[in-house]
Amino acid sequence: MDKQRRNTKKYSFRQPDLKELRSLASYVLDPLEFKARHGKLMSILSTQVDEGLMSVLVQFYDPLHRCFTFPDFQLFPTLEDGLERVPSSQEIVDLLHVDVSEIVAHMTAKGGIQGLPSDFLIAQATLFGKAMSEDDFEAIFVLLIYGLVLFPNIDNFVDVNAVRIFSTLNPIPTLLGDTYFSLHMRNAKGGGSIVCCLPLLYKWFISHLPQTLPFKEDKGCLRWSTRLMSLTSDDIFWYNRVYDGVKIIDSCGEFSNVPLLGTCGGINYNPILARRQLGFPLKDKPNNILLEGVFFQEGKDPQNLKGRMVRAWRKVHRKGRKELGPKNCIALEPYTAWVRKRVLEYRMPYDCPRPTPMVMVGPSTLPNQGVEELRYEDRSRAWVREREELRQQLRDKDDVIEFLEHQVIDEPDDIVTSLLPQSSRFWMRKYD
Repeated sequence: MDKQRRNTKKYSFRQPDLKELRSLASYVLDPLEFKARHGKLMSILSTQVDEGLMSVLVQFYDPLHRCFTFPDFQLFPTLEDGLERVPSSQEIVDLLHVDVSEIVAHMTAKGGIQGLPSDFLIAQATLFGKAMSEDDFEAIFVLLIYGLVLFPNIDNFVDVNAVRIFSTLNPIPTLLGDTYFSLHMRNAKGGGSIVCCLPLLYKWFISHLPQTLPFKEDKGCLRWSTRLMSLTSDDIFWYNRVYDGVKIIDSCGEFSNVPLLGTCGGINYNPILARRQLGFPLKDKPNNILLEGVFFQEGKDPQNLKGRMVRAWRKVHRKGRKELGPKNCIALEPYTAWVRKRVLEYRMPYDCPRPTPMVMVGPSTLPNQGVEELRYEDRSRAWVREREELRQQLRDKDDVIEFLEHQVIDEPDDIVTSLLPQSSRFWMRKYD
């Protein structure tokens, strides 16, 4: 083993069987209205995850900085937009529109946690779907996606954590917390099963990769490890324009970064290192205080971090252009040099097929020249704006493709069946 490389670890992923959920999607009468209410939730069901790519990606997880560290850049799943309490049977009844006797009869415990078997919920959703009881069907269908896909815990079981998060209809902080928590735990244990919403992690990662990068690994392609190690900072799509005008969550309460509560414990992530992905420059090495790490497992919290995290989310600190400067997605040399130093300390999991220069000067990584950097920023902003306009065109096309994917689905026997009943209400809107 090359002493410049660290050992790779063996990871696996829990991927639920989505066949029954895809079948239930046929009862969604109006996917446009469903998307307006729940975002791109249903697109998760049609996401085909390349597990080989994800197995390579997680080798780059950096436990010190809670991110994926590559030879000269870092990438983060970000949070842009609780009190832990088990919902009562009556609250579940109110959410799902199911008789209380049915909930009480089927409520059970697995792995020390209460919940409902997925086959019971699928049967209820099917009954409502066939009866065209749209609201009742949608409530159970969305809960099934929450319990089996977004927050998988026990196979074929929707636990009360998923019900609680579903009741808030704001899963993003918990999703992010579960992702970082599982990555961190598996990294500390030297590998194992990563439990998180794999389709979302996959979609997040490939959204930053060049469109020209092939997304299938076959005999004619380079291995994923070689392809990812070949990426440079200038290859990455850094900024999504949906963040224009958005104030990012920079820290919470007493914490210098953002604490995240997942279903199994708590961890933090560092928005200061993710600013480039939100359209702001990374100019210098970050202050160590801003990178202070916190972590606890559920049931093992002697410092009461959970209570402190809950209180911290009552006071969210946001920053925008006024505090962070103009949008330009650049990284100056002091920051890039700091990343390379971390790479030397932590080492890469694979051989680097390209030499990493000590100084990189280009449209997205600029030297530190004091006031002269402002001249580069004007040019860089124009370059970023042009690139993002082209990328937005690609996103628009992706939205059309995603919409069409919800109209048909490939069954194992290659018979293409419609997912959408031809209700006049929906097709008239589509025609218009």
